[in-house]
Amino acid sequence: MNTRSTPTIQPQTLSKIGVIGGGQLAWMMGMEATSLGISLFVQTPETDDPAVPFATETILAKIDDATATAKLANHCDVITFENEFVDLNALSKLAEQGVCFRPRLSALSLLLDKYDQLSYLEKIGLPVPEFKLLNPENGKIFNHNLGYPVVLKACRYGYDGQGTFIINNAEELSQTWAKFNYPPMLLQKFVPFERELAVIAARSVAGDVAVYPIVETVQKNQVCHRVIAPANINKTIAEAAEAIAKTLLNSLQVIGVFGIELFLTSEGKLLVNEIAPRTHNSGHFSLDACETSQFKQHLRAVSGLPLGNTALKCSGAIMVNLLGFETANSEYLEKRQKIAEIPNSFIRWYGKTASRRGRKLGHVTVLIQTENDQNIEKEANAIADQIESIWYL
Repeated sequence: MNTRSTPTIQPQTLSKIGVIGGGQLAWMMGMEATSLGISLFVQTPETDDPAVPFATETILAKIDDATATAKLANHCDVITFENEFVDLNALSKLAEQGVCFRPRLSALSLLLDKYDQLSYLEKIGLPVPEFKLLNPENGKIFNHNLGYPVVLKACRYGYDGQGTFIINNAEELSQTWAKFNYPPMLLQKFVPFERELAVIAARSVAGDVAVYPIVETVQKNQVCHRVIAPANINKTIAEAAEAIAKTLLNSLQVIGVFGIELFLTSEGKLLVNEIAPRTHNSGHFSLDACETSQFKQHLRAVSGLPLGNTALKCSGAIMVNLLGFETANSEYLEKRQKIAEIPNSFIRWYGKTASRRGRKLGHVTVLIQTENDQNIEKEANAIADQIESIWYL
């Protein structure tokens, strides 16, 4: 799957890229930067954050420190993002002074708040679950007409299941909201989906759009455990997912890689769950399974290079997150060595010094070669079961 729209402008190539955030996403960008002749400059709070070894220079500061971002801008041609934990108002002052951000801040302002995000998606005609804003003005009135169970989400700063709650009744809704001292929160209708899908798509300076193969994500407690590429879906659903991605990126006129999470209902309908305006966990398989990884693609986009080929190099792939299951300081070398014995496996270890329950410590991708595409899902899950039996036992 590789779709492009007609180029609109001739891009200028930039070679000094600033990244706000120094976690594993920036680390994987750093892995790809050298081959493109790109120097990476990173703003991150800790010297042992994963991306620091790949950075030409590191600005040690919190992610939302706009004063530090101004220093970062002195080294860079353009600044991009590893996460959404930024102060847009403060960054906007830098943009007014000529600092180039990709994706652009005015687009991010529509997406960082989850209620604003769904409102925008609905406005441009994309299918979303029913939703409402729970705010102090409507107080303890819980007649929201969305039914139960219902999904309660923090409007900002939630990730990997944090800030997301499945609520079963009005009393539970009241109690959960009270724990946060009644801030505005998103209420989203619970979707009894058949599968959860995701699509990684990129848009270039020239206006081209490239879409990666649609994947299935397997979540447990709102945390992604495994990703199957490609998803076992028909052509009509795949084309609909691609169309959603193209509509979104072109509507926002953004530059860079976006991750789009989707629900597929039993009726074959797609609903957009959430948008990540950056590289995304559901695209990690692309590092080893695709002609161009999502991280190289993002760097190509924000630097002004043409987009690369998104095609798979194999029949399929399974990506399994290696999540923390205890509080410890460990490299888990023995477990990693056993996983590495699986044929066609590629382990990416993020180099984090501390493990805690649910923390993403690394991931493993295994490439699948088969003449029968119908076997990909079955083989992928069997491999994932094998990996998880090694990792969690």
